[in-house]
Amino acid sequence: MGLVPPDDGYLELLREKTSETGALLVFDEVITGFRVARGGAQELYGITPDLTVMGKIVGGGLPAAAFGGPSEYMERVAPVGDVYQAGTLSGNPLAVAAGLATLEQLDDAAYRRLAELTDYLEAGLRKLSEGRPLQVSAAPGLVTLFFRDSPVHDFADATSTNLDNHAAFCRLMLDRGIYLPPAQFEAWFVSLAHDEGTIDETLEATRQSLDEVL
Repeated sequence: MGLVPPDDGYLELLREKTSETGALLVFDEVITGFRVARGGAQELYGITPDLTVMGKIVGGGLPAAAFGGPSEYMERVAPVGDVYQAGTLSGNPLAVAAGLATLEQLDDAAYRRLAELTDYLEAGLRKLSEGRPLQVSAAPGLVTLFFRDSPVHDFADATSTNLDNHAAFCRLMLDRGIYLPPAQFEAWFVSLAHDEGTIDETLEATRQSLDEVL
């Protein structure tokens, strides 16, 4: 549904209630893992889940995925336990090597730089959103523009956006050389390959495109 940061206290409530009932708290960090922080969203928000799911970031962009948690849960997985799991690319050595090489580059300075670039883009987008039915949502390395006139807090809010305006905006941005996710329910990814110049170009293209759409 795009980037929708949790309201204050939401994740803490989930942790509290799942612990009380014995349910497992699972964090899907396919997008946030190693992006919003080295320890993912659980580090950023200070919440420890029971299980974590990771996507292709663990393969440095190559096909790979992983899940993990305490030994009491992982020992339920075959061949030790009774839960069967298998995958064509499980433990693929090329993907594992690429993942390790990527993680070696992600030091504290890299995350500070990523946060700076995201803040710079977010600030520019918020300025452009003034007076328009447009909401800006951001976290380190992630940004989503929602084409609606009120903040987005949940799935219902996200799905009530103006999809026609978003589609028109994406086409205009592509015409100006900026390739955005074409779905309203995706996030823009800021990366260390970007710089302030790249973001300035993106913001100017955004301004021109928004002037045509809104």
